[in-house]
Amino acid sequence: MSEYRLKIPRQAEAVVNAFHKVEDTVAGAYKKVEGAVVGGCKAVEKKFVDAFLEKADGGGQK
Repeated sequence: MSEYRLKIPRQAEAVVNAFHKVEDTVAGAYKKVEGAVVGGCKAVEKKFVDAFLEKADGGGQK
């Protein structure tokens, strides 16, 4: 198979740079969504624990 090379390297570089910008934007958006979801789950967990559970003192009740 013969070797290939790009005819217009500047355009290829622009495409790669655009791809990296899109990649950074998508990763940033994902991190924001992930943070919101995890924060929401932790808030629900805390409210559940506060409402229905109490810390065991180790003595036990009879």
